[in-house]
Amino acid sequence: GFVVGHAGLYQALAMFAVAYFIIGMTVLSVCAIATNGALDAGGAYYMISRALGPEFGGSIGIMFFLANVCGSALYLLGLVEAVVDSFGIPPGQEAGTGVHILPQSYWYELLYGTVLLALCLLVCLVGASIYAKATFLIFLIVAAVLGTILVSFFATRPLKVPIHLPHFNGTETDNGFFTGFSLNTLRDNLGGGYGVDYTTGQMMSFSSVFAVMFNGCTGIMAGSNMSGDLKRPSYSIPRGTISAVLFTYLVYNLLAFLMCATCNRILLQKDYGFLRDISIFPPLVTVGIYAATLSAAMSNLIGASRILYALARDDLFGRALALAKKTSASGNPVMAVIISWLVVQVVLFSGKLNTIASVVTTFFLLVYATVNLACLALEWASAPNFRPTFRYFTWHTCLLGIAGCCVMMFLISPVSASASLGFLLLLLLALHYLSPSSTWGYISQALIFHQVRKYLLMLDVRKDHVKFWRPQMLLMVQNPRGSARLIDFVNDLKKSGLYVLGHVELQDLDMLPSDPLQPQQDSWLSLVDKLNVKAFVSLTLAPSVRHGVRQLLFTSGLGGMRPNTLVLGFYDDEAPQDGLARHPAFTSAREEVPLGFPPLRAPTTPKLLSAREYVGIVADALKMLRNVLLARQLESLDKAWELRRAASPPPTIHVWPVNLLRPDSARYADTCSLFLLQMACVLNMARAWRRASLRLFLCVEAGTMPHAQEEKLRQLLKDLRIQAQIQLVPWDAITRLHWQTCRGPPGGPAEEEEEEEGVVNFPTNTTQVSDEYVCAANKLVLEQSPAPAVRFLYLPRPPADTSLYPLYLHQLELLTRGLGPTVLVHGVSAVTSTQL
Repeated sequence: GFVVGHAGLYQALAMFAVAYFIIGMTVLSVCAIATNGALDAGGAYYMISRALGPEFGGSIGIMFFLANVCGSALYLLGLVEAVVDSFGIPPGQEAGTGVHILPQSYWYELLYGTVLLALCLLVCLVGASIYAKATFLIFLIVAAVLGTILVSFFATRPLKVPIHLPHFNGTETDNGFFTGFSLNTLRDNLGGGYGVDYTTGQMMSFSSVFAVMFNGCTGIMAGSNMSGDLKRPSYSIPRGTISAVLFTYLVYNLLAFLMCATCNRILLQKDYGFLRDISIFPPLVTVGIYAATLSAAMSNLIGASRILYALARDDLFGRALALAKKTSASGNPVMAVIISWLVVQVVLFSGKLNTIASVVTTFFLLVYATVNLACLALEWASAPNFRPTFRYFTWHTCLLGIAGCCVMMFLISPVSASASLGFLLLLLLALHYLSPSSTWGYISQALIFHQVRKYLLMLDVRKDHVKFWRPQMLLMVQNPRGSARLIDFVNDLKKSGLYVLGHVELQDLDMLPSDPLQPQQDSWLSLVDKLNVKAFVSLTLAPSVRHGVRQLLFTSGLGGMRPNTLVLGFYDDEAPQDGLARHPAFTSAREEVPLGFPPLRAPTTPKLLSAREYVGIVADALKMLRNVLLARQLESLDKAWELRRAASPPPTIHVWPVNLLRPDSARYADTCSLFLLQMACVLNMARAWRRASLRLFLCVEAGTMPHAQEEKLRQLLKDLRIQAQIQLVPWDAITRLHWQTCRGPPGGPAEEEEEEEGVVNFPTNTTQVSDEYVCAANKLVLEQSPAPAVRFLYLPRPPADTSLYPLYLHQLELLTRGLGPTVLVHGVSAVTSTQL
């Protein structure tokens, strides 16, 4: 009567259609989730938490608990309103007459609500079985009342209904009319005629009427809330919920039409209990109203207690809800019922039914939207185990349900909707950072997998362009205990590219009962989390380290995301240091280093690979067109100290883009030099290294126009948009040492053979460079001050003659001895672009 009186028949039918459209879409999602596996206590909370994870589940669980609590209070206030209408002393009278014996005031009505709530509490404390019997009895009563009302519309003769309303001058008297079936009455009630709600004194509108009306439709979750008490929830919930929705929709529409055709607007707007006046047996209507509201209040109270119990049992809020876990001998969560009862009692202090209607409606709509979201996520994730036996839904119905709920939330009360979303966001963030991890499975992981697979298929390597090149690193790690700072350094070098930590285990699977790598995987993943690096882990078994690195170079990555750069630690005789124990990730948090890693190799223990095999790995990578980085003494790089020391002078990065082991073919614009420049620039672009400055060293000889060379290099840096200082370094004395050991002057046949970049180079040049020359080059690099945070040097290709591998490695060791953190770089692919 309230809805039809203010909104008229057309708008009332529209409200029912909108409400039941939203509810219908949600019911389809509920049925789909409910038939996709075993349900436990908690209803919608259980469905959402197991589908969307603990953050969404816990936050929506709290909001659904509050929605049910407020809903219970709402129905109790409605029941109190009905009781006072029937038995209250009329306004302006000091003493009651006949049945009108109950005093009316805020405190008295609060007392009546408290007594009725205590009755609901008793039923819920006894348990679900008595509640089920009570609700079935109430259903029979309400069905009988509904039958008499429908008969009354036809059997009752037209009559005048006197209406007495409280007014600031005393009592306002008016007359409403039951006209019987009348075309004029129907015509008058077709359009809207919003007036003042006599219980609150507020002017009604479409949104405020819809908010009150929608609470009559929120019982769709009553069955699913009892999921833990049902024998066959997957069977009962879909059938019970769908039949209830269809039945109530038909009843509401039928009642709306009958009321519009028989009652004038004054009666509908100013006497919400008018059905008693027109009924052929008025007391039965009163009983029906009491039964319906009491049933709804009990339903919401027991639903709230089950949700609270499920939240407590899942330990999402720790000790805060520990009390709610306690149950009776029969399994009834009595403490959850008592806590829910206390919260409902607090809400009853609001006093007016329509005051909390919009808040309750907003909370319910938010829960319904999330149920649809859960079903949508499961459908979009395309997981093979999502096989609900209820198939009458699609992602379109889920999306329509979400849209409908969100639109109606803001139409009803923008303030309540915004506050609810803000509260939901706060709960989400709190649970994300504070709640323990769950074993329920995260739908986000399934969705991410689905999207990543789709985009990886779209990532076409044939469309790669040098403008969009980025480093994709494979860092080989023998033992993370000795490589913590190197792992951190390469993380700064990757520039949003792929980063893979590779490890080779020297074992033969034929001789083992099971894969030894699986138990190690968790230790490596924990290490990645603790060091806060964005890396994948790739482990392999192989008979030798060289074979293992080949495997990883061939197989690491997927589609267009494959490593293009191999990073190795340097091969020398220094004893490894346990940098993991000193790393800030473990020292600041006072946490133990992961125990899954063996202790470091003792200095007297032989290495797992020889010098020849190490250089062979470098040669293999270059043959496979992978860039190579060799990192020496990176474990001595204290990045935090280097980058936070006094600003004057700022830390520097020294870049030597010339092949110091081949002074007879020194060039600054070959592919390798440009790659070296690019890597130094990428490091400088990392957030932690932005304070550092690049210093580029230009080696010049007398009589070679050094200023022209400097200007040419400066123009190259400008074209490449690289900010760097250029420092000229005379090296006549050093090159003189080189030519003393050479067989011919510059420009001879030996140099011409090696001039072509990219071929297997200098099979003889390695032997021509003397240790004296290499030590002099090392001294030249070392003398450049101030000492940098890290140096980048040109890495020459290994010789074609494998017998020269040990000599090649010896010369690299001499060149980098005592330089501190140094990265030797060899690039095989073009990585710089001057195009827009």
